[in-house]
Amino acid sequence: MEKFTIAGWSQPISEITNLLAEPDKGFFKAKGIALDYVPGNGGGAAIQNMLSGQADIAFTDPASLYLALDKGEKLVAIYNIYPQNVFNVVAPKASGIRSAADLKGKRIGVYSLASGTYQNLLVLLHQVGLGEKDVTVQVAGLLNFAPLMQGQLDATAATDTGLLVARAKGLGEVDVIEVRDQLNLPSDLFVVTQATYEAKKPLLKRFLAAYRDSAAWMIAKPEEAARLALTRAINGRDEAVNLEIIKLRNRSSVSPTTEREGLGRFDLEALQKGADTFRSLGLIARPLDMKEIVKSDLIPQKDGMP
Repeated sequence: MEKFTIAGWSQPISEITNLLAEPDKGFFKAKGIALDYVPGNGGGAAIQNMLSGQADIAFTDPASLYLALDKGEKLVAIYNIYPQNVFNVVAPKASGIRSAADLKGKRIGVYSLASGTYQNLLVLLHQVGLGEKDVTVQVAGLLNFAPLMQGQLDATAATDTGLLVARAKGLGEVDVIEVRDQLNLPSDLFVVTQATYEAKKPLLKRFLAAYRDSAAWMIAKPEEAARLALTRAINGRDEAVNLEIIKLRNRSSVSPTTEREGLGRFDLEALQKGADTFRSLGLIARPLDMKEIVKSDLIPQKDGMP
């Protein structure tokens, strides 16, 4: 058994039940891997924990990858965890905000200025010719639906699972602007250092095969995953909510590309467009060629493909 550690962007929460279920299901053990998980607070923290030697691989987002590459870090993206963009902007029906263009002059909440909610809000605004100067961005914390519900914000940037939980807590009628309708940037990727990529290919290949098996299990058996989340996830106390969150994550794990080529496959065009957008926004300074960063040779083949 080889020890292998993931640096996560989050605490052990229900949407990653396929990883948390390892003691029960043994997907990684079957590939000779003793799995460990280091929690983090955002994709940037995941990359930092990996770079500091606490983990072998980072479970991170494209924005954090772009920012790290811009600082000169030598990184490789090896698996597309969630090909679908799960970020959105939510506004009460009464606000009259129906599209990204309607956000001009409005007060919009984000989790933090280091979060995907902030970066994806900027991307959304950019796609309709607006910038941060055209809105008022307010840091509202992880409970950012509370200020919205209390009328302190006109809209809030969130994720699909955040919106689900808010609706369960009494969020009223809202309009939801999906960032993926403007730019369907993947939500999360597995990223390693170039040195790890070159030195540990057989181990990484086994890890990705095990991860693919765990993701396929959660897609095939969401009810079983929701039950396991009751004891494995720190936020998993409600089985019905677990199931809805897991179904959302399952949907974000698949795309036309993965349907064709198998789980984990990249849409290089989307990642390149994201990098170009971040540069035009001034979030990164250097041009990035994502063909140099994305490597698909370790991703397991779809069953039946050569």
